[in-house]
Amino acid sequence: MKNELLKIGPFTVYGYGLMIGIGAIAAYIVTEIRAKRKGMRYELIFSLFWWCLIGGILGAKLLYMITQLKSIIENPKLLLSASEGFVVYGGIIGGIFAGYLFVRRHKLNFLEYFDLVMPQIALAQGFGRIGCLLAGCCYGLQTESPFHIIFHESDYAPNNLPLIPTQPISSILNFLNFFALLLVSKWTKASGQVAGFYLIFYSAGRFIIEFFRGDLERGNVGVLSTSQFISIITFLIGIAIVVIRAIQYKRRSEA
Repeated sequence: MKNELLKIGPFTVYGYGLMIGIGAIAAYIVTEIRAKRKGMRYELIFSLFWWCLIGGILGAKLLYMITQLKSIIENPKLLLSASEGFVVYGGIIGGIFAGYLFVRRHKLNFLEYFDLVMPQIALAQGFGRIGCLLAGCCYGLQTESPFHIIFHESDYAPNNLPLIPTQPISSILNFLNFFALLLVSKWTKASGQVAGFYLIFYSAGRFIIEFFRGDLERGNVGVLSTSQFISIITFLIGIAIVVIRAIQYKRRSEA
C-alpha cells in the first residue's frame, strides 16, 4: 500500500489522513441521524463532534508522548509524523472526557449521549485502520501463513516480507463492533449499557490483536503492551457499567 495517494504541487493527500477524515465524517453523519430518530438534541451534534474530535486528537497525542517519551527526547521530530504519533486508547479517553465536559455544560444526560456516540466511534475506527494499512503502521509479525500481506513502499512496516494483516483484521473487528452495538442499542433498556458493551467488545479484540502486532515500539507494562494493559482496565470498566446499570434499572422498575 502507498500512503501518499496524490500530489498536487506542494499539496499531498495522505491515505492515513484521508481515511481518518472519512471515518470522522461518517461518524458525524450517522450520529446526527440517530439523534434525530431518538428525539435527542441533534442540533448540538456538530459542536459535540468537534469537542470529541479535538479531545480525541489531544488524548491520542498525549498518550503517545507518555509511551514514547524516551524516543521523543532523542528525536523530537517523531511528534511531526503525519501517520504516526497517536495512540488509539488515548484518543478514546480524550474524546470521552471532552464529550463529558460538553454534555455537562449543556446540562444533558451524559450516559444517553455516551450511548449515542460510541457505536460511531467504532465506525470511525474501522476507517482509521484502513488508513493504517495505507501507511503501513500498526503492522503485524512476520508469518509463514498464506494469510498474509506484503508491503513494498512502506516507510514503517518491513517491506517485501509476509506479515500478519493486523490492520485489515482490526478494521473488520471495528466495523463488526459498530453493527453489533447498533443491535445492542435496540434491546438495552438502561442508559450507559451500549457504551459499556463498546468497551467490552473493543478491549477484548484489541487485547488479542496486540499479540500479533510487530511494531514493538508501543511501550509496555511488564509482559503486556501498554494497550493490553489498558484493555484489561477498560474491559472491566465496561462490564461494571453494564452490570451496575442493569441492577439500577431493575431496582427502579421494581420500585
